[in-house]
Amino acid sequence: MSAALHLAKPEHLGKLLPLVAACHEEIGLDSSAEQREAAIAPLLEGMPYGAVYIIGPTRAPIGYIVVTFSWSVAFGGMDGMVDEIYIRPAVRGRGIATEVLTELPKTLAEAGITALHLTVDQANEQAQRLYARARFQPREGEMLMSKRLIP
Repeated sequence: MSAALHLAKPEHLGKLLPLVAACHEEIGLDSSAEQREAAIAPLLEGMPYGAVYIIGPTRAPIGYIVVTFSWSVAFGGMDGMVDEIYIRPAVRGRGIATEVLTELPKTLAEAGITALHLTVDQANEQAQRLYARARFQPREGEMLMSKRLIP
């Protein structure tokens, strides 16, 4: 894989946080440095509910992907959700995200993950094309709904 994936560890926090900040700024998500660190650090320390993968070399990452895990009766076991994926703007358009979204599911399947989900803005046609290239399909008649429990 030319877009090497590395399971992120606690020592990678300093390299990941600027990428997470850039991602949140780009998508208009209002988050503080403290909030971002509190959300990422437990995953790097082995929290079983998710994982962060560095895209590219660990010394100079070009992006990251966060996958969270849950149990699905409908999908027959542990499934995953792409919570965030971010590629630095300077290296976008080179097929890196497609490669990540094609290869990572293979690794997750080998670990027993039965399905991988993601959400996409209905107006973001470019992202929809990316996800379709990686063989993600919309679930007909379904809409993701959320309720924030902790502000």
